Amino acid sequence: MDKPAARARPAARVPTEPQSAPAASGKRPRGRPRKTLDERDDGNRRVELVNAAARLFHKKGFDATSTRDIAAAVGMHSGSPFYHFKSKGALLYAVVDEGMRSAIARQTAVLQAAAQAAPDPSALLRVLVHNHFDVLLGPGSDFIPVMLYESRALTARQRASLAKLRSDYEAVWVPVLEALTRTGRLKAPLKLARLLIFGALNWSVQWFDARKDASLDDLADAAMALFLQAPCSS
Repeated sequence: MDKPAARARPAARVPTEPQSAPAASGKRPRGRPRKTLDERDDGNRRVELVNAAARLFHKKGFDATSTRDIAAAVGMHSGSPFYHFKSKGALLYAVVDEGMRSAIARQTAVLQAAAQAAPDPSALLRVLVHNHFDVLLGPGSDFIPVMLYESRALTARQRASLAKLRSDYEAVWVPVLEALTRTGRLKAPLKLARLLIFGALNWSVQWFDARKDASLDDLADAAMALFLQAPCSS
C-alpha cells in the first residue's frame, strides 16, 4: 500500500517588528551586587582598620573612640568599618589578637637568633626583657598596651582566647627563670618572680617617654639589675 503524502508544515512566522525589551521592574537583578571599592580591597582595608583602631584605642581609650573616628582615620565613610567587622568590640578583639600573635612571632625570632650564640640563662633573660620592651614601647607598639588596659571590654570567650595566647607567650620565659633559680641568680619563688617581672615591665607603658634619654637598652639593663642577684665570685 502506498504511504499517504506528508502534510506540509506551515511556514515559521517571522515577526515584522522588533520585539521591545521588557520594561524595567525596579527589582534588583539576580546574583550578588557589584562590590564596592572597600569590598574589592578587603584585605588591605581590614589591616588599615586594625592599625588605626590600635592607635586610637591606645591614645583615646576604647570607650572614647567611635567607629566614625576609626573610619575617618583611614578615609572611609562612617559605616564602612561594619562591612569588615560586626562591631567595635570585634575590632577591639582583632587588635589584641593581632598584637599577641605578632608578639609571639617576634619573641620566637629573637630567641632563635640568640640561641645560635649559646647564651647563658641571664643573657637569654635580657634578650626576652629587651624584646618585651620593644613590643611594648617600640615602633608600632599600640597593640599590646590596648590588650593590657582595654581587654575588659572583650567578651568572656574573647578573653579566654586571649589568655591562651598570653600563656603561650609567657611560657617561653619559664625555663629561663627556672635555670636562673637553680644557679641562685633569681631568689624569688618562680611563679611570683614571673608575675612581678611582667607587672614591672608592662607598667612601663604608663610612664615611659621616648623623647627622654632612656633607650630600650637602658631599660633592659636597669630591669636586669633589679631582677637578678649578682653572680657569685668563684
